[in-house]
Amino acid sequence: MTAPKLLLALGLAAAPVFSLAQGGLDPSSLKQPLAETWPTYSGDYTGPRYSRLTQINRDTVKHLTLNWTMEVNASVPGFGSTPAPAAGGGRGGPGAPVRTIIGGEGTGDVFVGASSIKGAVLQVDGILYVTMPDHTWAVDARTGQEIWHHYWKTRGGTHIGSRGAGMWHNTLYFETPDNYLVALDARTGEERWHVEIASFDEQYFSTMAPIVIGNKVIAGTGNDLDRPGFVQAFDAETGKLLWKTYTVPMNPGDPGLETWPSLDAARHGGGQHWIPGVYDPETNLYILGTGNPTPGYTGVARKGDNLYTCSLIALDADTGKLKWHFQTSPHDTHDWDSAQTPILIDGEINGRPRKLVSTASRNGYFFTVDRVTGEHIVTRKYGATTNWALHVRDSGEPEPNPAKEAIIPGTLVSPVEGGVTNWQPPAFNPQTGLFYTQENNGFNLLYLTDPDPRGSMGLGGKERVAVGQSRNAFQAIDYKTGKAVWRHEWPRGGGGGSGVLTSAGNVVFTADGSGNLVAFDASTGELLWHTRIGNITNAPQTYLLDGKQHLLVAVGTRMFDFVMY
Repeated sequence: MTAPKLLLALGLAAAPVFSLAQGGLDPSSLKQPLAETWPTYSGDYTGPRYSRLTQINRDTVKHLTLNWTMEVNASVPGFGSTPAPAAGGGRGGPGAPVRTIIGGEGTGDVFVGASSIKGAVLQVDGILYVTMPDHTWAVDARTGQEIWHHYWKTRGGTHIGSRGAGMWHNTLYFETPDNYLVALDARTGEERWHVEIASFDEQYFSTMAPIVIGNKVIAGTGNDLDRPGFVQAFDAETGKLLWKTYTVPMNPGDPGLETWPSLDAARHGGGQHWIPGVYDPETNLYILGTGNPTPGYTGVARKGDNLYTCSLIALDADTGKLKWHFQTSPHDTHDWDSAQTPILIDGEINGRPRKLVSTASRNGYFFTVDRVTGEHIVTRKYGATTNWALHVRDSGEPEPNPAKEAIIPGTLVSPVEGGVTNWQPPAFNPQTGLFYTQENNGFNLLYLTDPDPRGSMGLGGKERVAVGQSRNAFQAIDYKTGKAVWRHEWPRGGGGGSGVLTSAGNVVFTADGSGNLVAFDASTGELLWHTRIGNITNAPQTYLLDGKQHLLVAVGTRMFDFVMY
């Protein structure tokens, strides 16, 4: 096996594959179109969040009815200030005790209270698997009753969110903020193993939903200081490291080093992987977006494009070897990660079939590239106020305007730090050929507060002030051109804090940022239905139980299950 020096693959080994008699989730089922279950972060490997279910459609969506609502219980006896109730709603029915399993490497003196459900909720065999930082639950999908609760005693760290779990047969995987990949028995919540995936002392933190490819578990981490990013694959049965791929140059002569002023700058250059990517079984490529370079706002010490930060990259899933890259934000100086989940599309360009991947980037630009080669096809601005680029290069990459970097007297720049979109997943409907995403607009006055890059580590050295008012929207984009086919402006003050779901029923679901779950006609953008339940904190999901199609969303720590009766 050979690999570019940049992307260092470690410890490659063949791992045993369990037989299907092991039960639970068959890994090969992840290659099937999304329908009755929701077995991985995006529903299936390819990322479109498109369900083949049709019971909920543009004509019937108005009949959606609330089936149950429940709030996950993050209290644990002996931890925190609120004792857990003695009994709950387990499989034994109301009042049956809910088993709490305690694990973790912490001493128990650090307790972080409940945050929000900010990721995917898996649904396999009628069981929902729900995560928040330090917590994992199994919940009966029919009733909303808890079955078991796993609590991780943390060492501390950044508890910004958990993007969900991954599953392989009867094993459930999740990442912890203090950097462990944990494997549980999905039936009981008992731990099978855990392995450290990043250095806690170097202030890495882990939020990504693991992606299971065959017998490999793909894990990613985050870091807001000046550390290198990397992607890792672990053996699903044992937790053994199979390969580790750095996303910045780490050795003399590494590809991409010419886009940094020095090896030392590259080694401290960021490019974290904290949102799941997608997998193409045909090419065996794991395609992902990488995070911002560091220091985040002071680029003087890292002149150049800073590969492979703020990029789409394609890795061989067996080896971690880099196959291609496309940089969406060269020399980023605004923390506009390209970590958004991309979407694989089997489409047509100029009259001939193409294997494509599209992404709506945090920086306000939409991109389509060939997913086999990385060849650029489309670049188009989709943020209404985006103003940071001078022009688009012949390669399809936006050319950053140095005048839009943070300066001492301040500069007016758009989008805002959070981006035109952020971590919330988009969706794609192959029937309409449209890519659906939130469009959050706005301006910052960006001030440089420390011109010395040594004082601007990570995301420091700047202050920002939001100015003016801009209307946010929800947009349906033609992947072939990057142009909006329809666009729905939210009421002033509204804007997307939620991801997207679409289906063969010609419906697209999202949230308006003003407390409403909404449904649009996927072809025309006509508003079909809404219900006011609060600001949704994850992306809507759908699945089939007992012959009925369900719609699931979360608001903070509460889940809402709607059903088509």
